[in-house]
Amino acid sequence: MESILLIVDYCIYFLPPPISLNLNNFSESDNNRVPFLERKMTKDALSLKNEANSALKEGHIAKAVELYSEALKLDPQNAILYSNRSLANLKLEDFGLAINDATKAIEIDPNFAKAYYRRAAAHIALFQPKEAVKDYKKAVSNAPNDAIARSKLRECETLLKKIRFQEAIEVSDPPSALANINISDMDVPLDYDGVKLDDQMTEEFVLNMLDRFQNGKKLPLKYAYTILRDIEEHYKQVPSVVDVQLKDDETLVICGDTHGQFFDVLNIFKLYGYPSPTNKYLFNGDFVDRGSWSTEVAFTLYAFKLLYPDSVFMNRGNHETDDMNKVYGFEGECKAKYNERTFNIFSETFTALPLGTLIENTYLVLHGGLFSNDNVTLDQLRKIDRFSTKQPGQTGLMMEMLWTDPQPELGRGISKRGVGLQFGPDVSKKFCEANGLRAIIRSHEVRDQGYEIEHDGYCITVFSAPNYCDTTGNKGAVIKVKKDMELDFHQFQAVPHPNIRPMAYANGLLSGM
Repeated sequence: MESILLIVDYCIYFLPPPISLNLNNFSESDNNRVPFLERKMTKDALSLKNEANSALKEGHIAKAVELYSEALKLDPQNAILYSNRSLANLKLEDFGLAINDATKAIEIDPNFAKAYYRRAAAHIALFQPKEAVKDYKKAVSNAPNDAIARSKLRECETLLKKIRFQEAIEVSDPPSALANINISDMDVPLDYDGVKLDDQMTEEFVLNMLDRFQNGKKLPLKYAYTILRDIEEHYKQVPSVVDVQLKDDETLVICGDTHGQFFDVLNIFKLYGYPSPTNKYLFNGDFVDRGSWSTEVAFTLYAFKLLYPDSVFMNRGNHETDDMNKVYGFEGECKAKYNERTFNIFSETFTALPLGTLIENTYLVLHGGLFSNDNVTLDQLRKIDRFSTKQPGQTGLMMEMLWTDPQPELGRGISKRGVGLQFGPDVSKKFCEANGLRAIIRSHEVRDQGYEIEHDGYCITVFSAPNYCDTTGNKGAVIKVKKDMELDFHQFQAVPHPNIRPMAYANGLLSGM
């Protein structure tokens, strides 16, 4: 995994947003084999399939999954139904379920090229190019005239060559991306018309920076590097779980995923106030990727953290990681707006971010969720050596803090994402009772209303990117909490933004998904 995470200089393309996945442009699908498969489908199952296809086209993804599932109850050996549900799960970002459905379609019909193509797409979304190459090869073998499949295969094979090259030259402990940079000697461009940044962050600089970002302007590299250097130095001194206490006159605003939706972040500040000594904020991971203003969001949060170090808190999310950034746009955005070194420094700052925040010994806030072991304690989480581990990998406490999801069933289940696991109400209750908590607060998943109280109140999800990727129509939400530890939920709608689509800087292998 480490070698994959170190891939450099991979090609970046402009493409549609991931939630508007369009695997139907794989031309083999509904024009050749599918009519034959549909003739084998029962009348009721075919009706449900058509209704599901319409729901999928209209953006009602969860409804489409439900309808495909109902059709499969009537016709459980129909490959096209599994393949279509695989597409719907891709749109929901449930990549593990997408792989499972595509695999089932392949088991039923080993020559079904589109199922291989969709499984490859899910592997790419999880940054598993070796597995994707195998499936693209099968797709091309079964549909040799399909140009899209051939193109994806070539791109994936090129990526694997870069991986092998990087494996050959990588060193075990590379120097910091800030090494050999004398920031104090760097010049600010003569055409820079913003506020000057000296040794200390100022409110004047932050507000001017936000105004410039709204007008499509960037930071001078000198200031960008200064912010990144200072934030890394700060977080190197911070434990893996941060303890937050509130005074009687203080409010903490808990925000979930913001995913590069800069103009919605500005709206959060407009609605609930800028960070200040008494108006504190906690951003619970996934500040970057997907949305096309991820650098603006990250610099905004970092600058406010430097301005009010005791009032702004940040947890690492699963998208503050190299493998996600290389797929979902943040690396490409850094290169397009600044340079490759900027991304590499950001990567180092993400490694330094805490993994959780404990509010008044009452609520544990972490990006993903709970664990494969019932005996995990807060002390264990505090002792995680995130600086040695750096990237979360596929196992361990750090990965589970960033990746897991709640499920309604008791116990634990296989991850719908393909990474981590799912945990039930009994797991949440047992963890909270064992650690003296009222609840965990997590993010990581879209919620139609912006938040959801689950597991009898022991698990609460908050998501702060409204109309996620410009397609889902969900509300955003934040949670306000005061000294009395009562939770106050606030919802808001998306606001307009300049005409740049989500995922504008994402990896080319996601195009056509």
